[in-house]
This record gives sequence, structure tokens and C-alpha cells, in this order.
Amino acid sequence: MINVTEMLKDSAERYPDKVAFADPEKSVTFGELYDLTGRIATMLLKGEASAPFEAESGAGFYMEKSVDAVCAMLGVVRAGGFYSFIDVRQPTERAHNVISVLQPSVIITDAENKEALKRVITAEENASAARALSDRFLGSKYTKELIPQVIMISDLIEIAGKCDADDGLLEMAKEMYYDRMPLYVNFTSGSTGTPKGVAVGHSSVIEFINEFTKVFGIESSDVLANQAPFDFDVSVKDIYSGLLTGARVQLIPRDYFSNPTRLMDYLADSGVTTLIWAVSAMCFVSIMNGLEYRVPDRIRRIMFSGEVMPVKHLNKWQSFLPDASYVNLYGPTEITCNCTYFILDRKFENDETIPAGIPFANEKVFLLDEKDELVMEADKEGEICVGGSCLALGYYRNKEKTDEVFVQNPLNDRFYERIYRTGDLGRYDTDGNLIYTSRKDFQVKHMGQRIELGEIEAAAMTLDGVDRACCIYDAKKKKLLLFYTGDREKSEVTEVLQQKLPQYMVPQKTVQLDEMPLNKNGKIDRNRLREL
Repeated sequence: MINVTEMLKDSAERYPDKVAFADPEKSVTFGELYDLTGRIATMLLKGEASAPFEAESGAGFYMEKSVDAVCAMLGVVRAGGFYSFIDVRQPTERAHNVISVLQPSVIITDAENKEALKRVITAEENASAARALSDRFLGSKYTKELIPQVIMISDLIEIAGKCDADDGLLEMAKEMYYDRMPLYVNFTSGSTGTPKGVAVGHSSVIEFINEFTKVFGIESSDVLANQAPFDFDVSVKDIYSGLLTGARVQLIPRDYFSNPTRLMDYLADSGVTTLIWAVSAMCFVSIMNGLEYRVPDRIRRIMFSGEVMPVKHLNKWQSFLPDASYVNLYGPTEITCNCTYFILDRKFENDETIPAGIPFANEKVFLLDEKDELVMEADKEGEICVGGSCLALGYYRNKEKTDEVFVQNPLNDRFYERIYRTGDLGRYDTDGNLIYTSRKDFQVKHMGQRIELGEIEAAAMTLDGVDRACCIYDAKKKKLLLFYTGDREKSEVTEVLQQKLPQYMVPQKTVQLDEMPLNKNGKIDRNRLREL
């Protein structure tokens, strides 16, 4: 298997009438999906919806996830291209910068986001680039004469339904496939202010998903509740686990995560069996008492990633779903979803850290110290490094940044061995499990001592009445600042931390918030906290 569309073809042959993807408004079977994606790919290759689509061209998606979006993005892939979802809720300037980096052949949008897309394309920032993009992309309705570069999803689906797939053309596109072709580009933040596009190839996803579904026993009878937006790589596990195994992927609209009763009804009524969620989504349910309202009792598999899971929130899930299996997943976007996993085999106390665990097959995970020497002994910290077929292709149109972190393994002077330096710090426990400790850039020097901000956060999270906590360092004023949500009084939080931590680690200021600011991937937004 060299292309993910082979997963779709195989499942369409095995389960033609089984629902593949569903949202609250629409569903599509595997047979219908395979047929429609062939029609969409034909339109793109013939230039009937845009300029003729070439191999390895990119398609931008400026819209929320939906069944129609899945059909269109897999149509792009069958045409030999790759897709990139652009977060519609991010600031206009940032979205404009993403498009400037991506330079997609087409952008697919919907009526709800059409006007916002025009503002993004014509952003005042970088006016010359904006004018060039405007010239290419301002078409807004399908007509052959205009050959617009912006395609309305409704037009694409409607017209594809009326045309026939060209098997000869699709076969020619298939002959161009190779396993390192880019499949998607997901944008993360960049230190220079320019977003970084992580390009991931077919072989990495195929390799990972085959192992992922095997380890956790995902099969055709499962219903996967897709929480993550499609610009976040947690969604990759849902989409391609479904395509490979024949499981149904139930898409959860983003706004359901502001309405816990609606969310829990949706999970229960959809017969969901598997959650592969960001930690923040699980914390939302526990903080908002969603499980007290209704328990989706068919859930038997719960996996979480993205941040350190606060144990007390996990314990709440376990109290309502004690028979489900729970898995902590670790890995940055650059290594295709996850590189390690830990299946929880016991109950953890609030002050314990859940291990990141052991590597997936064919993934090499190891620690390097500050001298680039291998760390093997327990409890000694080092930078987490990863090698293997899981690695991303690199950062799209950013060779300098790619070369900075995708490097030759310094332990290997015998042959070329590319690894990714994650910038995360970790250690091993006495059982050989990897423990994530913090980011390298979350380590600070304060009062002559090296401090892990994550240790302060973990201490705060053990307190009853503290829901989430985040610590930042004001280097200019040389102060530790703790932000938290919950109903515990600030003075009580400080008093308990004085008992739990050395004096030099006790925050100089504690700030109680109504809610924690989150970035587009659902992680705590530290930059917003710094602004506060």
C-alpha cells in the first residue's frame, strides 16, 4: 500500500453500504465515498472546477469539518494532491500568512466562510502578496469561463454528482503515486511569527495507522467520535483508522464543545465506542459535569494526547466508565500523530504523572543530554528524539527550519539516519516507560535555580477546586506567574503550594480566571496569558 486511497478502495469493496463518515446533517457510505471522490478527482484533473490540477498540488480548505469536506479532501488526494485545512477562527492576518506559505492551487470554502476568505486573501498586511493572491483566488462561483481558483464546496459536490469518473484519467493519476507523496500540511505556530506547515507523507500515515489500529484493536464495528478539527493531527487517527478498518467516523461539530448536554446526547445517541481526544476536550466534559448528565455507556476505548492529562479529571472519567480502557498518547505533529503510548493498568493518584509509555513499532524514541550523549538511566532528563518512517517530510517551503530540527542522529557516524529533535524533555521511570516532563522552553532559571514550570502546574492541579493551571515566567520582572481556573481562593492556592514546593518555586503572583485561553489545537495559550 503506497497511497491512503487504497484504504478507501478496500473498505468500499468490503463494506459498500456501511456508513463511513457522518455528521449531524449528513452521512456517506464507503461505496458512495469512493464513487464521489473519483468524480471530484476527475473534475480537478480535467480543470472543470479550477485550473487543471497537477500531481503534488495543494488544496486549501477554508471551512469547518463536515462529511462534504471529507469527500472533497479525499477527492484531492485521489487526484494526486494534498490538502491543508486553514483554521477559520484564527486572526485574518495569520490565515493570510498561512495561505502565503501554502500557495495552494485551489481553495475550497463554503457559503458561511466565503466572505471571510475574501478578507483573508486581501489582507492589508503584505499588500503585494495580497494583490497576487487576490488575482488568483477571488472567483466565488463555479463557471467554466472564469476558471476560478476558489471553489464553493456545494458547487463541487453538486457538479461532481452529475459527471462521471474518468477511470483512465484516475489510473494515470494513480501511476504517479509514490509513498513519500505529501498527504496533508498542518500549520503550527512559528517562533518568527510565520506559521510552520508540517508536511506529512502517505507512507508515514499508512505505517502509523496500521500499527495504531492493531495495537488498540479498532475494527469495523467501532464508532469513532472525531473531536479534533481537521487542521489538528489528532483527527488523522480518526479519519484513517476509519478508512482502514471500516469503522464509522462520527464528526462532532466544534460548537458542541460549548454545550455539554448536547455533546453527551450526541455521543450516546451515535453509539460511540472510541474517543481519541485532546486532553482539553476531556477536561471540558469533566469540568462541565457532562458525565453527570448522561454517560455514553458504549464507550470502551478512551485515548488522550496533546498535553499532560490532569489525573483528577481522568479519575472522574474512570468513575463513570470504569470498564473502558484508557491510553495516554504522546508525540508532536512532526512525527505523524504519536510515537509512544501507555495503557493505564492501575489507578493514579492526583500528584502522579501518567507515563508517555513505550514506542509504537518501527518508531525509534530516545533521549539525548545537553552533550548529545544517550540517556538510558532512570530519572535522568534529556531531550526526546524520534526516528523512523513516522517522521514528517519537513516544513513546507521552509528548508532552514526543517534543517534545524530534522537532523542526522548525532549518535550515528556510520550511515544517514534522520531524526526529529522534539524540543520536549523527558526521563525514564524504573519500568522503562518514557515520562514527559516539559518543553525545553518551559525550563527557566529563577533565583539561581533551574525550574520546570510543569512541576508547579502539576502541584497546583492536585488541589481540590483547581480545574486547570498554567505557570509562565516573566523574565523581565523575574517573577513566576500562576494562572488557574476553579473555585479555590487564591490565598488558599498559594498557601498549599508553599507546603508542596520549595520557596523559590512558589509563584510570586496567582491569577484566577473564569476560563483558560486555548489555542486553535485546544492547548493552553501561553502567549495569551503573557498578554494578560
